[in-house]
Amino acid sequence: MPACLRPFLIVLLATLLAACASSPSSTLGELPRTPQATIQQLLEQAATSEPEQAALLRLAAADQAYQRGDLAHARDILGQVDVTQLPPAQQIFFLTLGAELALADGKAEQAVAAFDHPAFARLSELPVEQQVRSQLTRAKALEAAGQPIEALRERIFIAPLLGGSQATVNHEAIWALASALPDPRAHLAGAEADLAGWLDLAATVQQAGTLSVQQSAINTWRQQHPNHPAAKTLPEPLAKLLELAAEPLNHIALLLPLDGQLAGVAQALRDGFLAAHYQARDQGVQPLPTITLYDSSRLTSLDAFYRDAEAAKVQLVVGPLEKELVKQLAERPSLPIPTLALNYGDTGQNTPEQLYQFGLAAEDEARDAARQAWADGHRNAIALAPRGEWGTRVLDAFQQEWTSLGGTVIAAEPLAEPVELAGQIAELLDLRASQARTDRLESTTGQELDTQPSRRRDADFLFLAATPQQAQQVKPTLVFQYAEDLPVYGTSHLHAANDNRSQYLDLEGVYFAETPWLLDAQNPLRQAAVAQWPAAAGSLGRLYAMGADAYLLASRLPQLVAIPESELDGLSGSLSLSPGRRVERDLPWAQFRNGQAVPLQADTADAVR
Repeated sequence: MPACLRPFLIVLLATLLAACASSPSSTLGELPRTPQATIQQLLEQAATSEPEQAALLRLAAADQAYQRGDLAHARDILGQVDVTQLPPAQQIFFLTLGAELALADGKAEQAVAAFDHPAFARLSELPVEQQVRSQLTRAKALEAAGQPIEALRERIFIAPLLGGSQATVNHEAIWALASALPDPRAHLAGAEADLAGWLDLAATVQQAGTLSVQQSAINTWRQQHPNHPAAKTLPEPLAKLLELAAEPLNHIALLLPLDGQLAGVAQALRDGFLAAHYQARDQGVQPLPTITLYDSSRLTSLDAFYRDAEAAKVQLVVGPLEKELVKQLAERPSLPIPTLALNYGDTGQNTPEQLYQFGLAAEDEARDAARQAWADGHRNAIALAPRGEWGTRVLDAFQQEWTSLGGTVIAAEPLAEPVELAGQIAELLDLRASQARTDRLESTTGQELDTQPSRRRDADFLFLAATPQQAQQVKPTLVFQYAEDLPVYGTSHLHAANDNRSQYLDLEGVYFAETPWLLDAQNPLRQAAVAQWPAAAGSLGRLYAMGADAYLLASRLPQLVAIPESELDGLSGSLSLSPGRRVERDLPWAQFRNGQAVPLQADTADAVR
């Protein structure tokens, strides 16, 4: 080494060591800081340093790798550090960084567990920057692990230490957590003042019916809680809500076919729509719109219909149901009256901004199944759906969502005919190959082996879109083919909703998406509808739920447009609006257990995950 370089390296080393340490504390220890040095330089110096200084350098290097997005390198470096030998400050730094890496890997529970270490009892003694980093990471971990109340508490606690954009992001995250709770006021017992205020605000907004009622409720809440952080600075979605023009919805045209093949479907939709209207009336919601029923099966011209509707001062059209009519509307450059169609046109069409589309799309459920399976920790899928255009659409939707999440589709096929189903499943699960390997082993050893075929282990689960009759054949076939341990996730179509115990036993263990209407027999609107129309308790209940949700959407469309991330808790699912103004549904989940369809409550669903 040239002599002229030695003084420079000595100075560089001193700089690195100084940059990696904060002021020492006798018991707390030093915190690493990001130095003006490369990861490689830090690691090289760590290799020749004393253990305490080497740990600081490696922690700084691991953090630098994480900040640059090189997660694998960060994990490798962190693995070279023995956390048990570190002082508390470095333990907190190590565990926080480990939690951040676990979150990046989708391991929320592991991230949460990192904060159970006793070193965090001294977190408040560390610089504010480290307190903020640790507590925000813990909040994110709790949210990812399905513990929203604890995540809320963490974010509310750290809020006073934040400033600038960090404070704004945290403020909005608090509202997102609170507003997503199904029943915010159920968590009020023992809640601290700020948390109680957030919960009360979320419940207030959720329970308000129309846009004008929501706006009034928000303003009343602010007057009652003038010193609350949300009153001083409204979350952005609520600020946008107050900016919307509160024009009352006075007249709705319900456009449905009263004759023809779709008349039965239309009747269930109409009855669900009117049931929601009567419930709003009984609850004292004002103003109530006038509803005029138009028969789309007798339409001679869409133009003539809209002229009549305009003359009658209709402000919103709900319908049509017929797909061909929806396609015609979607092809127009504009519509004279905002229209909530009860079906979907062709995917990818450039539709007029006045057209909204809502239906019980099987594609929504396929995407939902992909998200649920991913959340449950699965990564490799086999998918089956009926032959034909419907099955192709469902398989495509599932595959697109699954691969976008990072999953792998091992195989996706149309369901075979019943006589061929056993062979199809055996081939998909590589059972024949497994049996052949067993046969070869027997031939080689000359001994009869007490074995049974084993399925391929790279398949984590089966996605199944099928009728109840088809699904009844698939699950027993899996059992017969030694694949009873393979989880099955299905759409609502495999649920006959007839409480037939023998049929449900054939589907034992299957997870499926379903409308809240069919999973909650105690819902007041469903009970009122079933008392009037008993068929609403069965599979037709999905149409009654859609009709009721069409009424809910009628007054909330401006909210969904103004606040794209907002959702409505409907009876056909949790409703949101896509950029193309298609209403999308996110459904709750259930499982067949002991001959019954059992809803997966939030805590149970988290346990499954």
